[in-house]
Amino acid sequence: ARITPSAAVLVTTVRATKSHGGVAFKDLGKEDLEAVRRGAGNLAAHVQIVSTYGLPCVVTVNGFPTDSPKEIALVRELALNAGAETVVVHEGFAKGGEGAVDLAKAVVVACDKPNKFSFLTPEGTPLVQQIEAIATRIYGATGIDLQMQALKDLERIEQLGLGAAPVCMAKTQMSLSHDPNLRNRPTGFIVPVRSLVPSVGAGFVVALCGEMQRMPGLGKTPAFQKMDIDEKGKTYGLF
Repeated sequence: ARITPSAAVLVTTVRATKSHGGVAFKDLGKEDLEAVRRGAGNLAAHVQIVSTYGLPCVVTVNGFPTDSPKEIALVRELALNAGAETVVVHEGFAKGGEGAVDLAKAVVVACDKPNKFSFLTPEGTPLVQQIEAIATRIYGATGIDLQMQALKDLERIEQLGLGAAPVCMAKTQMSLSHDPNLRNRPTGFIVPVRSLVPSVGAGFVVALCGEMQRMPGLGKTPAFQKMDIDEKGKTYGLF
């Protein structure tokens, strides 16, 4: 039997919500309730993505010192209105384990509740149909553009017997779309798939979307080669 999750934790911040509301990076520390409201579409979209899979959604707000109580209260209200199971503030960075207790309790409660988890597509669904489902039902796109290299890759992948392997989408984290400049909850966009890369050992296929690059390997002389601890126990070479 395939392993299935019991609940999902959606991590957000007041700053991220304001960013999707159009606030410049340098101004994210200033209280701006209207910006939180403007950026709420992105938060709601992610809550609804979790709901698409039939899972309880615990929203945790990673706290920053610049967050105002009004902003946190508004994010909580907006997340609950979007369908979140519960909303908690996570202060693990400032308070250590004590700051993460509320989140841990919320996750335990959510996991004990019944869920109706289902995969987005049935096992054995062809690659292109999987990618289309992710782009349209999860990202909110109108469709996909399978570019020339991706079509060539698809033919080779099918010859390898991976034509219905699970898909890993590689795209920007800055947007629901493939374009980091399309903030909040964009609509009417098409996701360009420029290449399909089989990860044969892992058993899935990576779809490279837009200009997203795969993580590069280490250089010939990685930084760790310059790090050490001197005779006084002081670490050097970190900068």
